Amino acid sequence: MENGINWEEVDKAKNEDELRGMKLWLFQENIRLQNERSELEDMQDKLLQERVRFRDEMDAINRRMSMEQKRLREENLFFEKKLAILQDGFRKLDEDRQRFEQERRRLEQSGRYQKQRENVELLGQGDNIAHMLFRSAGNPLTLRKRYRDLLKIFHPDNFCGDAELMQYINREFQRRKEE
Repeated sequence: MENGINWEEVDKAKNEDELRGMKLWLFQENIRLQNERSELEDMQDKLLQERVRFRDEMDAINRRMSMEQKRLREENLFFEKKLAILQDGFRKLDEDRQRFEQERRRLEQSGRYQKQRENVELLGQGDNIAHMLFRSAGNPLTLRKRYRDLLKIFHPDNFCGDAELMQYINREFQRRKEE
């Protein structure tokens, strides 16, 4: 039996009606096969279209992912730079604090501490200290930076904060800002 056709039955067909019936069946079978073939070709076309669309989507996703990775690297570099700037600022503040402590000890030891203490009492407690903290801030930009750095260190909410000293620092900052 080839393609569902029994050729022996075709040969044995006794009359034309049987032969016509077989021809009709053969025609219908041929139409069915053509329909299935076209459906199969349509499915192949759809599969190819889906494959192309999938590749396009994957390419777009890969481009977005590489852009996000690049953005993340740039943000990390930016963060590292900001961190380095902050660490440098804290280092400078620590150096200033150490210099201030050394100068205070030197004044205490040399006996001039009493004169300085009288000046502090005349200016108000802490004003001289605030004056010394802003001593190296010569222009408005360094003045603001020094003020922000001092805020970070001496703000009352911090572990080492001092509300009274912060008032003196604020007063000195305002005075220097107006100059």
